[in-house]
Amino acid sequence: MRIRRLRNRFALLLATALGVTGLTATGPASAAAEDDPVEIHGLKGEYWTHSAPGAFDFHELKAVAFDPGLDFDNLEPRLSLTTGQADDVSVRWTGKIVPETTGAHTFSVSSDNGFRLWIDGALVIDHWLDDWDNEQTSAPVQLTAGRAHDIKVEYFEHYGGSNFHLRWTPPGGAKEPVPRSAFRLPDGFDYDGALDATVLASGRTLKLTFPEPLATPPAGFTDHLNAVIGGARWPLTSATPDPDDPRALLVTLAEPVVGDKTGTARGTADVQYDGQGGLTATDGDPVDAFLSSGPNRSTHELRTRWADEVGPGNAHAEYPRPQLTRSRWQNLNGRWQFAAAEEGEQPPVGRTLKERILVPYPVESQLSGIQRHEDRMWYRRTFTVPRGWHIGSGQRLRLNFQAVDWRAEVYVNGTKVTAHEGGYDKFSVDVTDALRRSGPQELIVGVYDPTDAADGENPPMGKQRLDPSGIWYTPSSGIWQTVWMEPVARDHVDSLRLIPDVAGERLTVEARGVRAGLPVTATAYDGRRKVATVSGRTGQPLTLKIRKPHLWSPDDPFLYDLEVGVGADRVSSYFGMRSIAVEKIDGVPRTVLNGKPVFLMATLDQGFWPDGLHTAPTDEALAYDLRAHKQLGFNSVRKHIKVEPDRWFYWADRLGLLVWQDMPAMRDARNPDAEARARYEREMKEMIDEHISSPSIVMWVTFNEGWGQYDVGRIAAQAKSWDPTRLVNNQSGLNLGADGGTGDIMDEHGYPSPALPPRPDGERALVSGEYGGLGLAVPGHAWPVQQSYVDVDPATYTDDYLTKLDEVRALVCRGSNGAVYTQISDVEGELNGLLTYDRRVMKPDVERVRDAQQDLIRDASQARPEGCPATD
Repeated sequence: MRIRRLRNRFALLLATALGVTGLTATGPASAAAEDDPVEIHGLKGEYWTHSAPGAFDFHELKAVAFDPGLDFDNLEPRLSLTTGQADDVSVRWTGKIVPETTGAHTFSVSSDNGFRLWIDGALVIDHWLDDWDNEQTSAPVQLTAGRAHDIKVEYFEHYGGSNFHLRWTPPGGAKEPVPRSAFRLPDGFDYDGALDATVLASGRTLKLTFPEPLATPPAGFTDHLNAVIGGARWPLTSATPDPDDPRALLVTLAEPVVGDKTGTARGTADVQYDGQGGLTATDGDPVDAFLSSGPNRSTHELRTRWADEVGPGNAHAEYPRPQLTRSRWQNLNGRWQFAAAEEGEQPPVGRTLKERILVPYPVESQLSGIQRHEDRMWYRRTFTVPRGWHIGSGQRLRLNFQAVDWRAEVYVNGTKVTAHEGGYDKFSVDVTDALRRSGPQELIVGVYDPTDAADGENPPMGKQRLDPSGIWYTPSSGIWQTVWMEPVARDHVDSLRLIPDVAGERLTVEARGVRAGLPVTATAYDGRRKVATVSGRTGQPLTLKIRKPHLWSPDDPFLYDLEVGVGADRVSSYFGMRSIAVEKIDGVPRTVLNGKPVFLMATLDQGFWPDGLHTAPTDEALAYDLRAHKQLGFNSVRKHIKVEPDRWFYWADRLGLLVWQDMPAMRDARNPDAEARARYEREMKEMIDEHISSPSIVMWVTFNEGWGQYDVGRIAAQAKSWDPTRLVNNQSGLNLGADGGTGDIMDEHGYPSPALPPRPDGERALVSGEYGGLGLAVPGHAWPVQQSYVDVDPATYTDDYLTKLDEVRALVCRGSNGAVYTQISDVEGELNGLLTYDRRVMKPDVERVRDAQQDLIRDASQARPEGCPATD
């Protein structure tokens, strides 16, 4: 997804916009103000609407406000609060700026969209252009310490996201946001409202600080107070004087505000008072209407209901590899020793590491117990091999890692046993020869994960970013899936390749990772009933005849059981009989499941969790989002630039969802070098090989919106050669990336309304690969930063969703085969999920959405879609 979208925007959470007279000074400062010992730091802000979309003018003054500073990650709640709209708005800030040092100061501004800056009446930055995040820097400006210099800033917001950052570089200093302490109000602007509005550490209290001591507010005062925090109008319960500060009020919040453990979360609290609540200073003077803002200092962290169930003894205790199971195994998840590492450092053999981490949760996650990013790190623990496994007497010990992000080196008893690159694929190693004869065995894992560092290797990383904001999220470094060990025969199966042929009524079985020429047997079961059996030799595929197969589909996700034996090795698995293709029906390319048209109604599923990041807190949580898809009437899911653990695909197979599997992207806006390209293709092949047997996967998506794209056509053709049994989508979002002209799908993104590629080629099936993004922040259940495409009224959320679904239906008659709604859950700063990020609140009416989507899928999956005119 992208932040910028041409779209309609609904005003969110507004009562009446502030009138101009409520905040504008009309006369000279009072004697009380002159005697006020509090020096007010901030600027006067004038909020205007445009005369027309794209006019970028100052047409109608809607409100005048007090702004403590000019460092806004997200201005949209404030723009909505002051003007009644978040697009086509301008702001003019005026006041004084007082430096601490004399000399040349350099100013810089970055914003979304245009801006101008004057110092002492001189225009020093002029960037009145409709672009975004294009930082501009002034020539050096001479300022005098302690002197109040005039400052004027103008800004306009066209559409989409909105932010504004004013920074300076003082003489001999580093570039930094201009501190609040440097700002003063302009002459003639008399302000007696709140100087700031700070969310305190508990997340349950909002502190409003004023220039003068206050009287106790009367009953009903909070009815005249409107707080918007992180894009949501926050319910308030009461307000009382601060016993430690006579100039402050403590406002109790009905729901906790989410912050972070350091109390430095991004985002602000915007507070509006209408002047009618009876608030007065202790001398009886009424406090006028005001609009103020302040920081979020909450240390309250967002958690799912499953997080409290997690501990060292049960961290993802389930067997991690459902399509290749053995009866004997031991889970190595739990409490490990941990330490940050330096490049070139030797493994800490025999040394106790100071910190403790809960595996398999990413080092940055709450559940890990570390909750910070490290580029390099060490994990250490000991384990004991069960005597009954008879390792070394005909049995070997296999150590398995389901996923480590990104580069791993593994040591057993000081011996390096393997190294691996790839953050989304599993690896294993025979460690038998590194074991001691008995007693505890030492296991050390070294990890390096550059994520998107400028000097890093640019590995496939999906949405992970070291500086997360907007559509980019917190990284998931280190061990993030299950670690386990198992005894195996010397000749044993590493993986199974299971390829159904519905038309031929057969299943191809290939046992991999074992030398050729060994006897192999495969037997399929329908429950306890044996369906088919076949024997042969390894090195050659086996063919199981599945007569009159019970087909797998979203409505009937039937799975056969499978037993495979190679020599002394015995493994269990499962498979589904289904086919997927693009075929022309009445001359229109259609997606066809098991020989019948199917409309793919999906959500964008990004697979992030507030407590575990890439790692769901429990297996129940892992299945929860997929169950929610079924409850809402979806038949498909697009797994967005992330590869999930095997058990996620197991649940998709069991529950019956058609999976569009994205390849995790490299960095956007960076041309990958030859090494990065080779790495990308190697990891893509691993993804396909590891999950090729899953019946739920029907599509590989090789690039998204042009992020890290190269050789688009060749890469899609390569994926098709690796797996000719599934659809390939060479670019999700052709309007935002290159079309390689290959694959089976043409995919367009549109926000908020769905769209189709405007120039279909008549061979590939058309889909709306992303649409929607209706944003709704739910107090107490939202990340501290807001980033939504379209903000909607909670009362009309379901209606708005169904309106967009009607637009999806309208595209069916233009050849649409599917649509992907953004998205199943909120993710960090994006609040456009059907579920909140903590999965505690379902936003729409489930029954209405389910019924509408099931009707759409039924009608659009006809050979001649219901409601579409006949074609000759």
